Amino acid sequence: MSTGFNTRAIHLGQEPDAQSGAVIPPIYQTSTYGQTEVGGDPTYCYSRTGNPTREALEKNIAGLENAKHGLCFASGMSAINNVLNLLSAGDHVVACNDLYGGAYRIFTKLYAKFGIEFTFVDATQPTNIRTALRKNTRIVWLETPSNPLLRITDIRACASIAREAGALCVVDNTFATPYLQNALQLGADIVVHSTTKYLNGHSDVLGGAVVVDSDDLHQQLRFFQNTVGAVPGPQDCFLIQRGIKTLALRMRQHCASAKQIAKTLAQHPNVEHVYFPGLSDHPQHQIAISQMNDFGGIVSFNLRGGLRAVEKFAANAGLWTLAESLGGVCSLWCHPPTMTHAAVEREVRLKNGLGDGLIRLSVGLEDIDDLLADLTKALDSAGKEIADTPAREGVLV
Repeated sequence: MSTGFNTRAIHLGQEPDAQSGAVIPPIYQTSTYGQTEVGGDPTYCYSRTGNPTREALEKNIAGLENAKHGLCFASGMSAINNVLNLLSAGDHVVACNDLYGGAYRIFTKLYAKFGIEFTFVDATQPTNIRTALRKNTRIVWLETPSNPLLRITDIRACASIAREAGALCVVDNTFATPYLQNALQLGADIVVHSTTKYLNGHSDVLGGAVVVDSDDLHQQLRFFQNTVGAVPGPQDCFLIQRGIKTLALRMRQHCASAKQIAKTLAQHPNVEHVYFPGLSDHPQHQIAISQMNDFGGIVSFNLRGGLRAVEKFAANAGLWTLAESLGGVCSLWCHPPTMTHAAVEREVRLKNGLGDGLIRLSVGLEDIDDLLADLTKALDSAGKEIADTPAREGVLV
């Protein structure tokens, strides 16, 4: 079979059903399986342990990342949790300081109480990773592009530093997707996805995935998957698999529209700063070129005037829906300080560059002229710079 991305997305794990010949494999909506003998070793025994629909998705995602093994979960957070199960009390993790608020929360509010230490650094400078390493460092955790400031980390350099120290390099590849970036081929040991986002692409299901090439790591992570049981149901797996079939087509449009959005934002007087790795003045633009096939569909920016300006923006956003999540066909915008990163302490947010005027756009698949018209109207409505006021605290979901 051809190894082209689109061919793999459509066919890997999706062979016609052996019994009926159905081109789209059936959904195995079952919790348990009949067995032929006592004490035997059946292929399937219980759907927490294995389900044909889930395994088809796991095989497909692994193939897209050019890896041997994929494991799927009920959410992106349960995928992150699966990787953290590799740690023991007394272990240490070095993580990028600009990362998803839910990851920060599970690190600092849950695993820290079990005696695991976390150090957060600016991972755009690999030397910071090296400086933060300890003898007990077990994981170097990266997001690239990061959420929400779209910082780019040199995966090759950081993975090499982690390897020299005997630590695992984990890359959250949610923003880039396997279509734009293959972190395992750049040296990472583990790739994490929120399949809720671009892989599904339609904002109608939750899911997560962990991908590895190592047989040993797969054995450990599969044991945790079965033991904890935070697995997706077969209907969820089917929806994610259906979304993956059009991933390449969607990503091309997401990327093309995001470039135009970023250029428009960069020229608007009410925008203070634009975060998008496709802009030539992005600090890591050249690194993005070296390890990505394109720059993604997320654009973030600072709106002059802080929270009060954001509230005016919200009232005039039109096609842009204020909502959590990203990566779907519908364009969304969110206010990270009060939404996705509300669990991050205010002083930490501000230190890491998440000011009260920060807005993150998930550029959808609507006609670009319509998106630009609504965005411009919302930006114009924000008016002249308004004195900044403290951001309200929200609830991270």
